Amino acid sequence: PEDTSDMTETMRAIEITEPGGPDVLQGTTRPRPQPKHGQVIIKVAYAGVNRPDALQRAGKYAPPATASDLPGLEASGEVVEVGPGVTTLAPGDLVCALLPGGGYAEYVATPAAHCLPIPEGMGLKEAACLPETFFTVWSNLFMRGGLKAGEKVLIHGGSSGIGTTAIQLARILGARVFVTAGTDSKCTACMKLGAEVAINYRDTDFVDVLQAEGGADVILDMVGGSYINRNLKALAEDGRLVQIAFLQGAKQEVNFVTLMTRRLTMTGSTLRPQSDLAKARIAEELLQNVWPLLEQGRVAPVMDSTYDLSEANDAHRRMEASGHIGKIVLKVGGALDAEADQ
Repeated sequence: PEDTSDMTETMRAIEITEPGGPDVLQGTTRPRPQPKHGQVIIKVAYAGVNRPDALQRAGKYAPPATASDLPGLEASGEVVEVGPGVTTLAPGDLVCALLPGGGYAEYVATPAAHCLPIPEGMGLKEAACLPETFFTVWSNLFMRGGLKAGEKVLIHGGSSGIGTTAIQLARILGARVFVTAGTDSKCTACMKLGAEVAINYRDTDFVDVLQAEGGADVILDMVGGSYINRNLKALAEDGRLVQIAFLQGAKQEVNFVTLMTRRLTMTGSTLRPQSDLAKARIAEELLQNVWPLLEQGRVAPVMDSTYDLSEANDAHRRMEASGHIGKIVLKVGGALDAEADQ
């Protein structure tokens, strides 16, 4: 554990100077955050890079009023300070955490209830990739979508951080996994992770494939736009469409007669605006249901690339070019490397 008496009052961070492209991410010095009631301060080792970070950078996804304006929704590192009311964590604990924002920095504040232990045998780099993605997949696919063993699930964007996580969890919990991806190599990567069928959407219509199989019981979609009606066609009777993002737009005309006659459910969620309590409940479910699988090595984050904190703009370029398979992380802290590399 650190001796907090000699810790600096300032920290390096990456801020969004104005809405725009990756170049608006610039290095800055900020005051170190102070823990509020129920919060801890984490000395960040690695921070995950996610699509919402790019949306926020472009000016399309404002942080909640109480959150840091710095990007970054997940990180791993060492707890260095605990706020009033925190009994579950102490300085020196290594954790990964879901953040309200602020991950692209040397220190970040987050509720203690949103921190999870580093799974045994996993490095800090891999652990930084868990929170945003696993919270999103678990809460949408299982809690909201009600995916059960034996059901068919269609996961769009199968090679993304969300996709690679969803494939593994759905398969290990007994579902039949179908995915879409944009290249043959991405399709191959999805098959290796446990997809039964990987559809290259550039040359094959996923609706035809799923209808031939009797339809999907659950579809996890982050595309939106023209996919919304196609997803409804690809669902089985009593199927559930779970929407988590809109790469192609959020507005579509839908014929609700289909919904009624085939008893379909349309639902969805975003993670960031949910209450602290709602996120704490997801954290508890992950600890019970998913952390044992991570510790047994039966599920693992798929790593794409690592950039230094100062190269955050390059990390965003890589993500937005959509060539990546799995997760992109920023290396922030140097002191924790020994533990990270074990």
